[in-house]
Amino acid sequence: MNQDKMHLINKIFNNETIRTVWDKEVEKYYISVVDIVRVLTGSNRPRKYWSDLKNNLKNEGFEVSEKIGQLKLKSQDNKYRLTDVTDIEGMFRIIESIPSKNAEPIKQWLAKLGGERIDEIFDPSIAAQRSMDLYRAKGYEEKWITKRMQSIQDRKELTDIWKENGITTNKEFAILTNEIYKTWSGMTAKEYKQYKGLRKESLRDNMDNIEVSLTDISEEVTKRLAKKTKPKGLKENIKVAKQGGQVAKNTRSEIETLLGESVVTNQNRLNYQYINEKEKIKNK
Repeated sequence: MNQDKMHLINKIFNNETIRTVWDKEVEKYYISVVDIVRVLTGSNRPRKYWSDLKNNLKNEGFEVSEKIGQLKLKSQDNKYRLTDVTDIEGMFRIIESIPSKNAEPIKQWLAKLGGERIDEIFDPSIAAQRSMDLYRAKGYEEKWITKRMQSIQDRKELTDIWKENGITTNKEFAILTNEIYKTWSGMTAKEYKQYKGLRKESLRDNMDNIEVSLTDISEEVTKRLAKKTKPKGLKENIKVAKQGGQVAKNTRSEIETLLGESVVTNQNRLNYQYINEKEKIKNK
């Protein structure tokens, strides 16, 4: 399992925190086994219970090594430790081996968890509502949330115009996005994320209001210029992307002159830290 490609979240069952990880690439939830065992058994030593159960499952022929992986999850002492995790299918198999009055409620909870993605396919508004609820749970202000949801739509409009102008590959979209960011912030999107201590997390979700506004300005100007001038191919679209970024750069310069400080910050909204995080790139 590549933890760099996963999003760490917490899920709640009956006021109990169950550490859960979302893998965007395979679109799967991975759940802490010991947390489920704790809820099912009420044991004060869920790790010991799971260790004994794991041995029993092996003896019964259950291929534990194929179903169980390990990820570094935050413990109650705020330290990150390798923890056994499995997907929803694997967790159902484990639950069957534990006699508990909570077995059925947990199964229903897991089924609902697994059904979230299916529901979103049939009704995309569910995904949008879930996104807003998640932002609220993380403490974002309503004005920020409204602006963020609008920026998602604006970004879609920009990429649609790029497609009309002959941009077809993800690599080309990334190049144009980087040109916008480099022009106004001095960093590519990847460098900007490294500066903020991010990996797979959304860069915009970890920007403050001014950073988001500058990003929105740069992309909105790029979108309108591209729609009006209709540049063809990557080379011509790069020129327009730089023009959009330059408008935001000029705006940034004026703001920083007034404030007397940089508006590009290394602050983020993470409530956890990565282990062995590489040294952040220099402030630009």
